[in-house]
Order: sequence, then structure tokens, then C-alpha cells
Amino acid sequence: MPDTATDTAILAGGCFWCTEAVYDAVQGIAHVESGYIGGSVENPSYEAVCGGRTGHAEAVKVTYDPAQIGYADLLDIFFVTHNPTTLNRQGGDTGTQYRSAIFPLTPEQAAEANAAIARHQENWDDPIVTSIEPQAPWYPAEAYHQRYFERNGTANGYCAAVVAPKLAKFRKAYAARLKSPSN
Repeated sequence: MPDTATDTAILAGGCFWCTEAVYDAVQGIAHVESGYIGGSVENPSYEAVCGGRTGHAEAVKVTYDPAQIGYADLLDIFFVTHNPTTLNRQGGDTGTQYRSAIFPLTPEQAAEANAAIARHQENWDDPIVTSIEPQAPWYPAEAYHQRYFERNGTANGYCAAVVAPKLAKFRKAYAARLKSPSN
């Protein structure tokens, strides 16, 4: 089987455990990595990022097959799986590390991000505050954060209370986009 071309998207929609769990379930996604982007400290630690001392956002780097799913589709999923109208907050998680942000890697992605904000604004009473931020160094999160929900599921209180309901809502809304159990 020949290798297929992939593309990359970097999105910050609050806690990366939630965002990673959503994109891990989507057809056409080859890999999702949790990490940090948009701050001022090289090689930040989780503790420093969560302490709000680095300026980084918790984010995911999504590697996808554009023949199966487009960047605009990824953005549509992004805007329905978090609240893009709360500044520096997702649920009980507060601080700039939980901001809603898109980190386009090309001018085309930037244009699509602007279009997605305009398209999704009609779904919200409050203004969308999602920022479109410049390319910045990407730092993978520590190994224990990768595939966190898959490994910890409902055994972790935060996952049971926050991630699982968000994932269930996503799976219901996007049933046609879900990977089959064998993927």
C-alpha cells in the first residue's frame, strides 16, 4: 500500500486531553499529539504551562490525510467541540493556557481559519474569541499526556466528568466521521 500524503493542523481548544480524544476518533486522522505552542519559554513543562508562566497554550498537532478529511472539516469539528466564546477558559479550566486558538501553518490555512470563524459565529450568541496565532515552536507534551483519555478513561475523575461527556456528544454529532473500531 503506498504512503498517502498527510497534512498538519495545530489547534488549541482548552485541555489537550479533551481535544486529543475527539480527533483520535475521526476518520482520516493519522496521529494526534498533545503539546504546547505559542509561549515564550523553550521546552516548557506541564507544570510551568499550567501555572500560566510560559504563555503557551495546551494544543494538539493533528496529522491527517487531506484525501479523507479537509482542514475546513477539522475546523468545523473544533468549533463544535469547545466553547470558542470564552476568553482563556474552557469550563473550569482557566488561564491563557486554555485559550481557543488556531495556529495556521500556511496562508491557505489562515484564510480557512478566518472563514471558519465567520461561518461559526452564527451558532453563538456571544462573539467568538478564538485567536489566529502565528507559527511558533511546537513542544510535545510529556509522554504521560499522550493518548491520556484512551489510557485513563473514566478512571480519572477529570476524564469521567469532562472528557467522556464531550466525547460522547462529539460521537453522536459526528457518527458518520468516526473511525471504525478496527482503525
